[in-house]
Amino acid sequence: MFLKNRLSRKSVRKMNKFDLNSYLSSKRKQIDTALGIIIDNNSKDSTIRDAMKHSLMASGKRLRPILCVAAADAVGNHSNPTIRTACAIEMIHTYSLIHDDLPAMDNDTLRRGQPTCHIKFDEATAILAGDALLTLAFEILSSVNAADTDRGALNRLRVINTIARAAGCNGMIEGQMQDIAAEGKVLGLEDLKKMHRLKTGALIEASVISGTILGNGNRDQIEKLKNYARNIGLAFQITDDILNVEGDPDIMGKDVGTDQSRGKSTYPSILGMEKSKKFARKLVNDALKVLDYFDNKADPLRAIAHYIVVRNK
Repeated sequence: MFLKNRLSRKSVRKMNKFDLNSYLSSKRKQIDTALGIIIDNNSKDSTIRDAMKHSLMASGKRLRPILCVAAADAVGNHSNPTIRTACAIEMIHTYSLIHDDLPAMDNDTLRRGQPTCHIKFDEATAILAGDALLTLAFEILSSVNAADTDRGALNRLRVINTIARAAGCNGMIEGQMQDIAAEGKVLGLEDLKKMHRLKTGALIEASVISGTILGNGNRDQIEKLKNYARNIGLAFQITDDILNVEGDPDIMGKDVGTDQSRGKSTYPSILGMEKSKKFARKLVNDALKVLDYFDNKADPLRAIAHYIVVRNK
């Protein structure tokens, strides 16, 4: 762990009895099981199915779907539609990784400890596998539930809109476009933050907001958890930038040093390593202060905020 635990005393007291490792392990198993069922039920035996499973069922952190579930729990209502939404979010995230790794983008050969999709199969198959995961995600999100009330149906529409905006040209895709355009250039700090709030932060924020909506959170709860998500989303990217310099590729399951070789502006390159770590800690503390509004049902969110800056992959 490369960052010291400098959290508010109140937040530390609230997290002391919470076992994050057990929580993450349990949720990952639950999400992985649901993802496996969805893929098996919605794709025939084919090369595309194999390529989808190769990337989707690899050993990922499942951070975004877990945040969705944890946000629903924080406002008091965890249900099966939340798990399916969480799975759809992971499909969208995985599609973005497949496309991000392509030769036309970052041309990476290793992801989650295994060959990237276009290396394992081929470039055309990887593109189609990413497309298939994206469209299947929205099929899952829009599936009609006979048990839906009018409020449940409206919440489902709000979630679809939230995720679509985060994944589209006003969110993740725009962030990726800005990232490509910025290669070889030196960005200012504000431009870098703006880019990463789109590329990385938008889907993290959408994950938290979607869980809050599905948990029937009120307006105040949604706004506070949106603030929490914005802070941890940026802290997540800063940590990624730090790990790209200091991380162990065997632990991370991907190459390090790639940001510098591609001429990318990063927080360490702009702020320096120590100031980047300090900035990440500040963002986590700001996120934790927001959670003082919530009771111990938000302990998973508290622990995840801390985990974001002490993780090693």
